[in-house]
Amino acid sequence: MNLPITRIFDSVDRLLKLALILLMSVLVLSITWQVASRYFLRDPSSWTEELARFALIWAGLLGAVYAYRTHAHVGIDILATRLSAVGRRRLEVVSAICVIVFSVSVIIVGGSNLVALTARLEQTSAALGVQMAWVYAIIPVCGILLVLYALYNIAHPIDDMPTRHEAAE
Repeated sequence: MNLPITRIFDSVDRLLKLALILLMSVLVLSITWQVASRYFLRDPSSWTEELARFALIWAGLLGAVYAYRTHAHVGIDILATRLSAVGRRRLEVVSAICVIVFSVSVIIVGGSNLVALTARLEQTSAALGVQMAWVYAIIPVCGILLVLYALYNIAHPIDDMPTRHEAAE
């Protein structure tokens, strides 16, 4: 069934995959340029290391969201495999609620406080001169995405979720 909410989540999934592809491309290209400028030109680029670090931060956080969405994160399923279908469903709901509580209290609230503090202090990066609030803004964004995906997991059984193989298509 292709409900409007499912189409919205499919669009967010595609946007998330595209962002990860772009971030990994930026990461690879900036590191390649750093190595080339250091060894071949004998004049290391000053901005590539910082750009690679920021791309890695963003890719790591968005990658964690993507792993949660596709159920590719590391998990211990000893308890889940011993439960009935109803018990597994209840465990999924409890797990999603834990993700929501952690995401709201730590990632969204804590991340928003960090973004607000760095914006207020007008902290900028050394090489690129980028406002650090923009770099840290990915933290609450990822928290919001985790909450949305956890709510989706509560509303839709795991059988309706995209798997690693479907997400790779």
